[in-house]
Amino acid sequence: MRTNLKSMSFEDLIELRGTLEQMISQKAMSAKRELQDKLAALESLTISSNGQKKRRGVLSGTKVAPKYRNPKDRSQTWSGRGRTPLWLQAMIKQGHKVDEFAIRSAAAEAKPAAKRSRGKKGKG
Repeated sequence: MRTNLKSMSFEDLIELRGTLEQMISQKAMSAKRELQDKLAALESLTISSNGQKKRRGVLSGTKVAPKYRNPKDRSQTWSGRGRTPLWLQAMIKQGHKVDEFAIRSAAAEAKPAAKRSRGKKGKG
């Protein structure tokens, strides 16, 4: 429906304005309800069975190859994710750079699990 606004009277324009404001308000309310429904659906997907929100990321629990190794205790490694280990914090305070502890060997990056053992020490 096209109307020539120039040919309309002042009263008709005011009436049209009121009608448009009502239509805009109704559409805004329905859009708001739609967004709220979508948000509620998203929130329900992130709530666990006990009612608390899950805080785990997509990659949590996956093994990551270590990128840094403690030269004093070669069993201590760090992947570069999460909290910086205490041994590395101490070394940084002493003036060392993080890159000094980087594992550069291609074999170490290819087989990180082979270097670390979770068993008892001294067992051979």
